Amino acid sequence: MRDLTAAVVDAIHAAGFVEIEVSAKHVHLTQEDVEVLFGKGAKLEPKRPLSQPGQFLSNQRVTLIGPKRSMERVAVLGPVRSATQVELSKSDCVALGVTAPIRESGDIAGSGSITIQGPCGSLEVKEGVIIAHNHIHVTEEDSIKMNLKDKERVAVEVYSDRPVIFNDVIIRVSKNFACRMHIDFDEANAASVSGFTLGRIIRKIDTQGVERSR
Repeated sequence: MRDLTAAVVDAIHAAGFVEIEVSAKHVHLTQEDVEVLFGKGAKLEPKRPLSQPGQFLSNQRVTLIGPKRSMERVAVLGPVRSATQVELSKSDCVALGVTAPIRESGDIAGSGSITIQGPCGSLEVKEGVIIAHNHIHVTEEDSIKMNLKDKERVAVEVYSDRPVIFNDVIIRVSKNFACRMHIDFDEANAASVSGFTLGRIIRKIDTQGVERSR
């Protein structure tokens, strides 16, 4: 059965299909900031693993405080990172009164600011708030099967009750990834993505912005 499942997954990826996952608002923290928010010596406590190997949802929660309002019990993901980052949807930003650019994860220079409150302290994050650019995590093996390269831009057709095509989706290739497309809740609502949903890479976009068939 395991061999059959692997064969089906390989065939799906070879045909350019990818499972779509919806990413809710969440926070990534440095170890230093974990201790500020949760106490000296505190560590992120895994609650359950995420689809990307080594990533997990922690038991800890924080409150995000913006100029307009606060949002409580926001998820903290682990493991710790080299820089603290808050990922929101556009709707989250409007509700909080926060201005944030659309960026790839990790690209936080000049990004939005916010206050993060924990049970033991608070952080004034001067930059680190982004709206995550939609993207596809691809393994090195699948990148070869699907003829994809790291940082390449593609268009993806979503198979749902409200089909849409997402343009300018970023490909991210690593041996440490599992093959998944990530979108935020605004994008998921627009495309009526719920439960298991597939998308198909239908064309590529070259460096001059010209579309070409996959």
